[in-house]
Amino acid sequence: MSAVTVSPGTERTAPPVAAADLPRLRRRTSAVLIAAQMLGGLGVPISIALAPVLATEVSGTEAMSGFASTASVIGTALLSLPLAALMTARGRRPGLVLAYAIGAAGAALVVLAATIGNFPLLLVGMAAFGAASSANLQARFAAADLAAPDRRARAISVVVWASTIGAVLGPNLSAPASHSFAGTSIPETAGPFVWAGAVFVLTGTLIGVLLRPDPLLTARALAPGEQTRAGRSLRAGFTAVRESPRARLALLTVAVSHTTMVSIMVMTPVDLGHHGADLELVGLVISGHIAGMFAFSPVMGWLADRIGRLSVIGLAAGLLSVAALLAGTAGPSHAQSALGLFLLGLGWSAGMVSGSALLTDSVPQPARAAVQGLSDLTMNAAAGLGGAAAGLVMARAGYGWLNAIGAALLLPMAALALFTARRHPVPAKAGAGT
Repeated sequence: MSAVTVSPGTERTAPPVAAADLPRLRRRTSAVLIAAQMLGGLGVPISIALAPVLATEVSGTEAMSGFASTASVIGTALLSLPLAALMTARGRRPGLVLAYAIGAAGAALVVLAATIGNFPLLLVGMAAFGAASSANLQARFAAADLAAPDRRARAISVVVWASTIGAVLGPNLSAPASHSFAGTSIPETAGPFVWAGAVFVLTGTLIGVLLRPDPLLTARALAPGEQTRAGRSLRAGFTAVRESPRARLALLTVAVSHTTMVSIMVMTPVDLGHHGADLELVGLVISGHIAGMFAFSPVMGWLADRIGRLSVIGLAAGLLSVAALLAGTAGPSHAQSALGLFLLGLGWSAGMVSGSALLTDSVPQPARAAVQGLSDLTMNAAAGLGGAAAGLVMARAGYGWLNAIGAALLLPMAALALFTARRHPVPAKAGAGT
């Protein structure tokens, strides 16, 4: 049986892949990415939960407490395009390894800043720390590189599901990680960042050693007729989005779903506190929200492959709207708040999985890495602005209006999905999955 090789002109080459070996390679790649996502997904929440406390300690004022998390979000957004450029040129493995290395370096800077009491250095470290979040996000696209088109959403969703481990365990490990450095020169609130840096080093090593052959380069090798150097540039990525109505819808879906979720979620603990909820209850509500985000992502992937990406985008808009209605009108009903936050996570999962799959479907293979980096940049930048604006809306108008605005953001997404379904129907050969 003939093997497939990378076409001439590709910056890096992938080993030949026989068609019969492709299913085994898909399983191996998925297993490596799931293991890496479990580790990398643990490193971010184990430390990010204490970032506001650490910022307060280093700066000496609570007014600066939100700047640490904001710096991390900004770092995630700003690093998305450079990492995408590297992946476009060299493949997934170098980009992911570098991202985790930058995240580990950022964790080290945070520890140093906490030790010497330097707040600007803390913000620089948190921005670099955001590279690990960028790597965690990019891993879902790496899972789609080799997936068959009718199973692409499921491949993405399984990697998203792997984040459940870190999202649930991470915050609960913050206290033990802090206590492990009691009696040393490292402040206890910086202790989790030591562990996070170690986790990122381990995750990067796992990717560097086991993610072979590189899934993106292998996917290019399987489609040699599509390869041109110009087609793999960041400019080609912007052009691909501009020329594809479905890619524009996918980009909007991911950005709006993420922004709506973040904006409502970050203010929910404040609203619960206004209605007498203690920290234990707040933790339970947020845990239910996280379960909605990650635990059911394989269901969303299955649905996106079976009934179509656009149908699941519509489901995401519906779930997020109902979530905003329930949360915004809950008042003292903590059970209603919990249900609203669970549905908020479920709607985010539907939007993230279906939008990511549709984005991958809708652009040429050479431009995918660049487009996916643009997607993460847009998503994180929009969510950063939304999270910052949420506090202002909460202070001036209240939690109910915040949810109303979050629901209003969904209207353009739903309208564009309907317009795209009518004006740009799925080609017959593409099947239900697109």
